[in-house]
Amino acid sequence: MQIDPDGLLQDVRYTPSPNCDERPEGSSIGLLVIHNISLPPGEFGGPGIIDLFTNRLDAAAHRHPYYREIAGLNVSAHFLIRRDGAIIQFVPCGQRAWHAGESNWRGHGRCNDFSIGVELEGTDDQPFEDAQYERLAELTRALKAKYPIADIVGHSDIAPGRKTDPGPCFDWARYRELLGNP
Repeated sequence: MQIDPDGLLQDVRYTPSPNCDERPEGSSIGLLVIHNISLPPGEFGGPGIIDLFTNRLDAAAHRHPYYREIAGLNVSAHFLIRRDGAIIQFVPCGQRAWHAGESNWRGHGRCNDFSIGVELEGTDDQPFEDAQYERLAELTRALKAKYPIADIVGHSDIAPGRKTDPGPCFDWARYRELLGNP
């Protein structure tokens, strides 16, 4: 995997999200944040995540009540890794995706300013797929080769009490082993 000068991962689907902006001048990408998401909650494979990240979510067209709760949210991530390992990019790495919300890491607030957000299609209470771990490790290696990423954390680490993802079913030891950091 390679990331081009525009911050796009080569050979993956790119679906631009309007939910991004320029990073503050002088900011450096030093943090990778791992999330999980499923829309509707606990269901996989549908268009809900893409619709949410591209502001095309039609709450009236969906029967699940959760869509009404999240209608109007303007959120995104740089990447989504589907259950089968397919990667979709929504925001070029050089731009600020709106994934972290109110957050803090090592005394630095506004984690969106200096992080890359990766969503895994999943939930806190279901194991992730082998293909997702493999692709996440490949993506992480590509990101670390391009950017000075010093820390890799879960959303729960930068927004404790507010967020729980990637959740207790995310196997950090397995992920670190795939990265070569047992």
